[in-house]
Amino acid sequence: MAGSSSRGAALLRALRGAGGRPRPGDGTRHLSSCGILATPQPPQRPPAAPAWGLQPPARTFLNLAAPRLGGKRMEYGEARVLGYSMEQMYSVVANVESYQHFVPWCQSSKILSCRKGLMRAELEVGFAPLVERYVSEISLTPQHQIRAVCNDSRIFSHLETLWRFSPGLPGQPDTCTLDFYVSFEFKSILHSHLANLFFDEVVKQMVTAFERWAEKMYGPQTDVHPQKCLQAARCM
Repeated sequence: MAGSSSRGAALLRALRGAGGRPRPGDGTRHLSSCGILATPQPPQRPPAAPAWGLQPPARTFLNLAAPRLGGKRMEYGEARVLGYSMEQMYSVVANVESYQHFVPWCQSSKILSCRKGLMRAELEVGFAPLVERYVSEISLTPQHQIRAVCNDSRIFSHLETLWRFSPGLPGQPDTCTLDFYVSFEFKSILHSHLANLFFDEVVKQMVTAFERWAEKMYGPQTDVHPQKCLQAARCM
């Protein structure tokens, strides 16, 4: 019995260590609840999140398309003092049926209906790789303003064109100030890659195309000096 007691005391001292108490984490083993010798493990901390994990996840192509399928809306505006009267330029812009002869990439233009101050027209614009046909609701304020809004389009979610006509150089009724504004947006991201093409090939050439058609209809325009144009612009 004495030998057993001595061996038991030695075992107890070995388990407790030199300090007389168990030292967790020092490699000694202790009895588990089942009476089996086990090695204690230090408490595990959850792994620290990497720095990039704190940032919001990148949005994929589908994420970008999910909130709205449309592309970015684009706008363009231009103002010119021309050597044609307000009545002449208004007549050129209001004659929608002639667009197919001079408007960039316009394949077809026809009037569907017309009543006082309002017109419906079907236009077909072709630029690679597609041809788009759409209907415009056109509101007319004689000699002053023409506004066209696109409806019933397969690829445009928004297309609006605005022409305004105002007096040109002081004392010269055969001149006018032409203001042109257009905004557009494609319905689908798959079509929105055409935005720059449409912008460069159609939109930016629009005023020049109407100016040249006016020359064909009414002859050379009145000479407009840049200095007078600048002064007229400041007075407006």
